[in-house]
Amino acid sequence: MTRPRLILATRNAGKITELHAILADAGLDLDLVGADAYPDVPDVKETGVTFAENALLKAHALARATGLPAVADDSGLCVDVLGGAPGIFSARWAGAHGDDKANLDLLLAQLGDIADEHRAAHFACAAALALPDGTERVVEGRLEGTLRHTPVGTHGFGYDPILQPTGSTVTCAELTPAQKNAISHRGKAFRSLVPVIRELLG
Repeated sequence: MTRPRLILATRNAGKITELHAILADAGLDLDLVGADAYPDVPDVKETGVTFAENALLKAHALARATGLPAVADDSGLCVDVLGGAPGIFSARWAGAHGDDKANLDLLLAQLGDIADEHRAAHFACAAALALPDGTERVVEGRLEGTLRHTPVGTHGFGYDPILQPTGSTVTCAELTPAQKNAISHRGKAFRSLVPVIRELLG
């Protein structure tokens, strides 16, 4: 009996490893592959206005193109005093997509005069599962914290060096990958997806 195949809409090997470990811990024996396994399928433009919409766009596009169940996620940093921004624009806050340093520098400059007690923020992640027949489910995960005034730590990426999780004395960029995965917004969303995958894929 062949294992059911599940596609994760990413070319990031770290994300695939993370979801694979979560599925294995839950006893789900699936053939998990990334978008690289289907190089002819184009990347999807993230035109949604919420994390959930973007995750669903990517999951549905991949499921339609391959005829297989697909998982996608979208995540970002939401700062309370900025009304939830940068939010879905987290990866391109400074203009160019994926320029982590420019994004970080701009955000810190915008928050320059904001006192510690008003620097609450959280990482948010929406994870979606879509089937070729159009069935869809979305779950969400959050990591609450506060923003430091200067970046600290060398692990992680994006805004990890400035978010200090609630109850912690270090930033996300000072945590080991295993420590971060245990509390991260994406880890929480992926773990919430496990019962959904079990229900829909058997």
